[in-house]
Amino acid sequence: MDGHTDYNPENTARPRLLGKLVPNRSRDTDPRSGLETWSVAFSPDGSYFAWSQGHGIVKLMPWPLADGDEIQKNTNQKKQHIKAGGREKSGSRDKTIDCGQTVWSLAFGVSSAVNGHRGMGSSGQERSSHFPDQTLLLATGLANGEIKLWDVPTARFLFHLKGHRAVVRSLAFSPSGSLILVSGSRDKTLHVWDLKQDGKLLRVLTGHSHWVYCCSLSPDANVLCSVGGGRTVLLWNMLSYELIRRLDGHEGDVVSCDFSPDGAMLVTASYDTQAIVWDPHSG
Repeated sequence: MDGHTDYNPENTARPRLLGKLVPNRSRDTDPRSGLETWSVAFSPDGSYFAWSQGHGIVKLMPWPLADGDEIQKNTNQKKQHIKAGGREKSGSRDKTIDCGQTVWSLAFGVSSAVNGHRGMGSSGQERSSHFPDQTLLLATGLANGEIKLWDVPTARFLFHLKGHRAVVRSLAFSPSGSLILVSGSRDKTLHVWDLKQDGKLLRVLTGHSHWVYCCSLSPDANVLCSVGGGRTVLLWNMLSYELIRRLDGHEGDVVSCDFSPDGAMLVTASYDTQAIVWDPHSG
């Protein structure tokens, strides 16, 4: 095919381990369990890295790591361990968040400017919906079905969203800066929240007959993909909140999905050991 080059593994750079982030085991935690890493995320601008360390703890780390904490390039290929759960160094921007529940999902969102007002959110808390332009937020999805929102630079708790009845397994912010947040849960539903309207629940999407494992928004924020148990891949219109189509092809539970940066392709991964590349516009 003209303009097409066949893939040759010999022509690609091999991935290399740069280092490891290792949680600090304190005397207050059980060393036998509870340090599971369920989720990691980079902020959209790459300035922060979030890491769920188990025991309901999330570590917020500035990225690249500050001098003295950075992952060194090792010419001798030795593994570099970074203690990310110890005391914060003087001047360090590292923050530790205690969510109180196992953290199953993480997502960063960036706001665009909006006129603020005060109101009652879904949790009954009075708060301001005013987020200055480029405010960086972190959403954490918890084992009890709650979603907690945090201000990233200060690690300050802002508010929580209630509505799911089981583990919040996936979170996705709109890429547009509108602070629309989509959450997928083991309760077989997807919730669409508007954080600029005091965390208002805009819609509950139903269509999954098994757990929702993952959700992802297209770069233009117009299409939502959700995947889950029972070989399910669903595409949703985010303007009308209607189901566009179901994509059939997997032979096992579908556990991950993501759009290409230009929105032209959608990739889904499954326990059937396959990753399928779709045209999201035609299926």
